Amino acid sequence: MKAFKAYDIRGVYGEDFDKTAVYRIGYFLPRLFGASVIAVGRDARISSPEIAETLLQGITDSGADVDFYDLATTPFMYWVTARQGYETSVMITASHNPKSHNGLKISSKNAAPVGYDTGLKQLEEWVESETPTPVVAKGKINDCCTKLKKEYLDFQRQYVGDLSNLKIVADCSNGMANLFVKELLPQSTVYLADTIDGTFPCHEPNPLEPANIVALQQKVRETKADIGLIYDGDADRVMFVDENANFVSPDLMIGLLATRLLKGNSHAKVLQDIRTSKAVAELISELGGEPCIWRVGRAYAAAKLREIDGLFGGELAGHYYFRDFYYSDSGIMASLLILSIIAEERRAGKTFSQVMSAIARYKNSGEINFIIDKKAEAMEVVKNHFCNTEKPTRFLDFDGYRVEFARWWFNIRPSNTEPYLRLILEADTDELLEQKTAEIRQILVPFIADKKA
Repeated sequence: MKAFKAYDIRGVYGEDFDKTAVYRIGYFLPRLFGASVIAVGRDARISSPEIAETLLQGITDSGADVDFYDLATTPFMYWVTARQGYETSVMITASHNPKSHNGLKISSKNAAPVGYDTGLKQLEEWVESETPTPVVAKGKINDCCTKLKKEYLDFQRQYVGDLSNLKIVADCSNGMANLFVKELLPQSTVYLADTIDGTFPCHEPNPLEPANIVALQQKVRETKADIGLIYDGDADRVMFVDENANFVSPDLMIGLLATRLLKGNSHAKVLQDIRTSKAVAELISELGGEPCIWRVGRAYAAAKLREIDGLFGGELAGHYYFRDFYYSDSGIMASLLILSIIAEERRAGKTFSQVMSAIARYKNSGEINFIIDKKAEAMEVVKNHFCNTEKPTRFLDFDGYRVEFARWWFNIRPSNTEPYLRLILEADTDELLEQKTAEIRQILVPFIADKKA
């Protein structure tokens, strides 16, 4: 089934998956981890109520009960799953994808992510090969719409520092962050897209797309704010612009978080994905931490952070994971920590851009995407070209290739969610970055399916 992905179940609702598939997923889901009660939450997309109703019918027809939390953020559902001891939970959302998309993020005990290799493959096999037989003693649905939301806000408040000196602009992307942020950020905060609307009338809920942060950038300039932040649709990600309205690469925020979280936690392990700036690992080491690199995606990152008992971690996509958040990611928790750090720096006379310029030691290309059918072959050609002409100082091959040299490095990897081959480079000068980027582009020309990519 097209909707079963590496990290979750996701696609265009009505095309990649439909009500029949959702019902079957619900029916077989309790079997996956032996759950008698499953927690379910949803976002506000137009298709989410129908998916929720169908999913709940499938679960209860199998004999299992449902604790239904209705509108929720994805991180809230992670927190509920671990705090309440659920064996299985589902968040109905397509995260940052367009309004026509939807999906299901499934977690197991302690909010552990369920990916294709850790349960979705088995679930897909049952959905495609078995026929549901509703039981006589159906499960019941428990209304938990308001349950635990006050406790969740109390949990988040411990990360709210003195932000009284900050001018903040927050873009909630018409998404689920609106459930909580106004209870946590200062009253002086200027908000954009601050109503919940699953049609996303202001912009699509993907902060990585430059067009979707234009309004935030304009408002930061207009209000002369110290910082702007933007959440994605289900609030598991957050990204920032500085006081000059320049986008701040999310991987660098791992380094910023390290300046706070590694205090009193020397030798703690900090996770970063394979695309992260070399500057971040250098800073973590300087602060006494141990940088660890792993694969892209929550299904891998959250599991790895738990495995190494890391203190926290982050990704280029704006996910930030915390041991104190059950090794899961929370856009709101990350934003509260980062705002507190910047507030302290402002009191010391430093702007957001000045703080980040001290962390960003290298020139970075940002992620470049190519539409390529023969991804594996293209990656091999690029890797072999440079490994045969230069001497690598480091070589990683668990998520595409990350090949490091004395003055530059690159990561080339296939997307797990989109039809792209992704490339990112970093060098110690603009000239070297431009040269190496052009060199790789030239190598990839024979493989590119869309010459405009």
